[in-house]
Amino acid sequence: ATVLIAGETGTGKELVARALHANGPRRDGPFVAVNCAAFAEGLVESELFGHEKGAFTGASERRRGRFEQAHMGTLFLDEVGELPQAVQPKFLRVLESRELTRVGGSETVHVDVRVVAATNRDLAGGAAGSFRQDLYYRLRVLELRVPPLRERPGDVRALAAHFLEAHRRAINPRVRSIHEDALKALERSPW
Repeated sequence: ATVLIAGETGTGKELVARALHANGPRRDGPFVAVNCAAFAEGLVESELFGHEKGAFTGASERRRGRFEQAHMGTLFLDEVGELPQAVQPKFLRVLESRELTRVGGSETVHVDVRVVAATNRDLAGGAAGSFRQDLYYRLRVLELRVPPLRERPGDVRALAAHFLEAHRRAINPRVRSIHEDALKALERSPW
């Protein structure tokens, strides 16, 4: 199923997406992550759907888009609320039909991907009128909300232990634990 992961920036939405992929039936396929906010508006369509040679200045060869790269796997669209309005209808069509046409092309390409999208915006409200509601409902087959750390203080100790272990060799291998007072201070922090 298509999944929409909602949560504030920094809550671990991509980690949730990777866990869904790693524990799902497509785990042996590719996991392709795309930050929708990272591309200039004119490049998003080519990045997602690919392009044909000569489709625009600089298109010197055919290029497979992220949908094709994720074939038989998972396409993770981070900050999907940042998709330009002009691209949203084409994206909706790919979700509905599992077919796309590369920029400058006429050939229909079938793609078999699981789409997992993430946002820190209120897409239900149309993100101030810039996000199509039909696309929102197509993405939101299953919605997961990742609460911020301030709403789950019981995770602070586990995260602190994880980061201590992951980084102690680089910082100081003699450090084996975090003092109880430091842990309590972390738990009181307004994450």
